[in-house]
Amino acid sequence: MLGTMKGDLRAMDVESSSEEEDEDAEGVEDDGFQVVPHPTESPKKSRFGFLTSLRSLVGSRSLTQEDIDPIMEKMKDHLIAKNVASDIAVKVCESLAGKLEGKVLGTFQSVSATVKTAMQDSMVQILTPKRRVDILRDVMEAQKQKRPFVITFCGVNGVGKSTNLAKITFWLIENGFSVLVAACDTFRSGAVEQLRTHCRKLNALHPPEDHGGRPMVQLYEKGYGKDPAGIAMEAINHARDTHIDVVMVDTAGRMQDNEPLMRALTKVGANETV
Repeated sequence: MLGTMKGDLRAMDVESSSEEEDEDAEGVEDDGFQVVPHPTESPKKSRFGFLTSLRSLVGSRSLTQEDIDPIMEKMKDHLIAKNVASDIAVKVCESLAGKLEGKVLGTFQSVSATVKTAMQDSMVQILTPKRRVDILRDVMEAQKQKRPFVITFCGVNGVGKSTNLAKITFWLIENGFSVLVAACDTFRSGAVEQLRTHCRKLNALHPPEDHGGRPMVQLYEKGYGKDPAGIAMEAINHARDTHIDVVMVDTAGRMQDNEPLMRALTKVGANETV
């Protein structure tokens, strides 16, 4: 049995809020089309506002003396710890500070990074030779004058004087020049034996039978406790008499700011000092 409903349904009153009406009004353009923003799209105004705020925090500014002094003090201590003479370290830092004061930093550029870059540029400028260095050309020039070309290695202990001497000797014999190694480090135990090992291995790479029975590398040594300058001069004279192209002089380790020890190297009378 089906039932029936009598009477009219009451109409439901729907009230629209004023906020929705305002939003509808804003979303309707003059031509009747409604513009609905994408839900994932962020307002451009807020995005660019963030970048502007970030630039204001890390933007360009000029270096002041207060910014530079602490870093220069640490730089000076670091140079001295790396065996740079104290007066040289002070002069380098003072020169660097003068170049940096008033320098404008770029965006995202720190003071330490700016100082490091400036220090690298200064070191390259200091270490760049004032003239063209061409050892092979100089060796051939010495050959024309009937004299050996002399290279003296000096530096503090442990910097690799003997090792680099062996490397340059290999490069020279690869270019066809004969070499005499003068063992003038008469102080450090094992220095002569180290050079003897280098010479033996270099001659194994260039056997004497490939060069008319003459060894490309020879060692001139007088043992320990002798006058290094005297051994060096004897080696140079021996090279001149036997027509050896290059003399490589190995010396004992010494600090470059020790004037008496450095002055002793002048007795060697070398043409070039490395």
